[in-house]
Amino acid sequence: MNTPSPQPVTVIVSRRVKPEAVSAFETLSDEMSRRASQFDGYMGATLFRPVSPDDPEYRMIFKFTDEASLAEWERSEERAEMLEKLEGLLISPTEREKVSGLVTWFSLPSQNPVKPPPRYKMTIVSWLALYPAATLIFWLFGPWLAHLPLLIRTLVVTAVLMILMSYVLMPFMTKRFAFWLFRRH
Repeated sequence: MNTPSPQPVTVIVSRRVKPEAVSAFETLSDEMSRRASQFDGYMGATLFRPVSPDDPEYRMIFKFTDEASLAEWERSEERAEMLEKLEGLLISPTEREKVSGLVTWFSLPSQNPVKPPPRYKMTIVSWLALYPAATLIFWLFGPWLAHLPLLIRTLVVTAVLMILMSYVLMPFMTKRFAFWLFRRH
């Protein structure tokens, strides 16, 4: 019987920091990332600083290879110790959201925590990015790709597309379609 392979998990943590505690908070956040990196399954962390002085919200994004790895980190004494030190530096309690899959492509720095758009909207915007990218790759490199065996050709094309989608196209498309994806009622 085939068991599904574990999916990467992203945790988005939002914290509003007291103005006088910014330096201490950033030092502790770096230490928390360093400690998390010692755990199996850790894929990285990114700290987003506040977008304006009017909103002292920091957002930290942790990525783990699977739920089990994340759970081990979340149960750890190292994390508990860091959380205890961090909470005293905050204006309000920490907000936390766990997401996985394509939802992580649809995040805006000013929207904390991430509330994913409806699936049909994510599908349409993903397709609007993927179709022209795939067409361009085949148009530019089709003659060279045609000489590769099917499995290698598919490997190369999908690797290039995933990198483009994750780091270039989806951040661009999410910003351009934010008015529709994140429409406020």
